[in-house]
Amino acid sequence: MTSHSKHLRSLTLMGVALLGAATLSACTAEQDSAGNTETSSQPAVDSSRLDAIKKANQLKVCTTGDYRPFTYLDPESGEWSGIDIDMAQDLAEELGVEVEFVQTSWKNLMPDFLEECDMAVGGVSISLERAEQAYFSDATLDEGKTPITLCENVEKYDTVKEINQPGVRSITPIGGTNEKFADEHYPEGEIIRFEDNNAIFDEIIAGRADVMTTDASETRWVAHEKPELCAVHPDKPFNFSQKAYMLPRGDETFRQYVNQWLNMSKNDGTLKQAEKPWFG
Repeated sequence: MTSHSKHLRSLTLMGVALLGAATLSACTAEQDSAGNTETSSQPAVDSSRLDAIKKANQLKVCTTGDYRPFTYLDPESGEWSGIDIDMAQDLAEELGVEVEFVQTSWKNLMPDFLEECDMAVGGVSISLERAEQAYFSDATLDEGKTPITLCENVEKYDTVKEINQPGVRSITPIGGTNEKFADEHYPEGEIIRFEDNNAIFDEIIAGRADVMTTDASETRWVAHEKPELCAVHPDKPFNFSQKAYMLPRGDETFRQYVNQWLNMSKNDGTLKQAEKPWFG
């Protein structure tokens, strides 16, 4: 993206922030003039997370660091990488603040987000359960759950019925939508719950598990990195899901800002540039 395009994007985002603040201010004034003393379900203008981030000069982002291609924390160098890591850094740059990544786990993603972070990223799937406690940005990716297994076993595990059989060992990380899918769809099979999502696919290669059902995007990346493994019909997943960024519930100003930034990033090449090292 050229410096001119970057400047125009920054001006547009500034306008979105001001418009969101003005809209909330007008709504508050209308309620006051009508004598309505009920507490608004939306935060007051000066309580928007957007303003708090600017004031603190810091965007705090919760992420697991174990879900490539979206988020990865190198245990040796301590460096973060991934599509959503790059995107969070770009958002912080647009806000003119520093970014701090807060490592969490899938099991503790929601409580850590609610207590410590301004947003959560890293291949987070939209779910109604999560939506009870948080807002979501516009979707960043449409996909669904699909199996990955040894290439010689693709035809053995290409349906839910085939995987949901006694003796079939499905491995899943603890917490998150993969574990929920396995519990709901494979009650007759054996479910192996595994702590380390970075090493989970090696369990299949080593013969300690038969199959894992996860997001199609992850199966594509893993199959590219580990030639022993093959993604099973990633273009026709078992279900439909979307990924997005998790945001504070009730904060329309911040959500409007993030959505406008995301829309511009999808159309000016920023998102494609973040995806290129992983998907080509």
